[in-house]
Amino acid sequence: MYGLDGKVAIVTGAGGRAGIGRGIANRLAAEGASIVVCDLNEDATPSWGGLRAVVKEINDGGGRAIGVTGSVADSKDVASIVEGAISEYGQVDILVNNAGAPAGPDRVNVVDLTEHVWDQVIDVNLKGTFLMSQAISRHMIHRGAGGKIINMSSVSGKVGNAKFAAYCSSKFGVIGFTQSLAKEMAEHKVNVNAICPSLVETERVYGMASALKPNEATSTEDWRDEMVARVNETNPLGRIAQAKDVADVAAFLASSESDYLTGLSISVAGGSHMG
Repeated sequence: MYGLDGKVAIVTGAGGRAGIGRGIANRLAAEGASIVVCDLNEDATPSWGGLRAVVKEINDGGGRAIGVTGSVADSKDVASIVEGAISEYGQVDILVNNAGAPAGPDRVNVVDLTEHVWDQVIDVNLKGTFLMSQAISRHMIHRGAGGKIINMSSVSGKVGNAKFAAYCSSKFGVIGFTQSLAKEMAEHKVNVNAICPSLVETERVYGMASALKPNEATSTEDWRDEMVARVNETNPLGRIAQAKDVADVAAFLASSESDYLTGLSISVAGGSHMG
């Protein structure tokens, strides 16, 4: 539909089995882009092959993909990720800043939030977006062929919530950063936009449920199911968001169809958040 043949995309935080990153990587590959998927580590489990499995499914499906590991919050790792992509494919046309700090330990009241957890959320969600965007922006300016940068914010980057202070702060920051970078990169024909999902049915919901369940007598699994059920009941479109919903928007923003859009923060929320 969007014709990304000849384009090269980096998708961070792409190793999760049910994650947004995997969904975006597969969708961009299906549109013809060559993919660099990266995550903090390969994160394989007995039931899921992690980053290697994502690379394999893209390549087995007729696409082109490589996997690299590293922390987006570490400038040396970021340089290695970008250099690996350019070494393999010669260019980067699309960056999707999807990597996110673990959900759970940060979902507490401010008075109970530790400095270490605060720093982890800000470092991954906001500093990581800055470092990756800075490195790719330099490459795109030097190459002179334009490009697309897509940052993952959240509806919690637009409205604050109790027990979400670190997360909200990081995602509000991503929106401000997106707007600033969009204005800076406009003259270089690089579009910079943010996606703001509501709750998406990924592995992260389990971590949130572990932190937000009302008491220890409630199992995390039961509370996770309760969280999903509540969204299904209250969302105007009648269901919780899936990774595909976010990937569909990412594919549009990565394509030439979005060439006149920049600095936006698009809610993917089924109508629960319309701002």
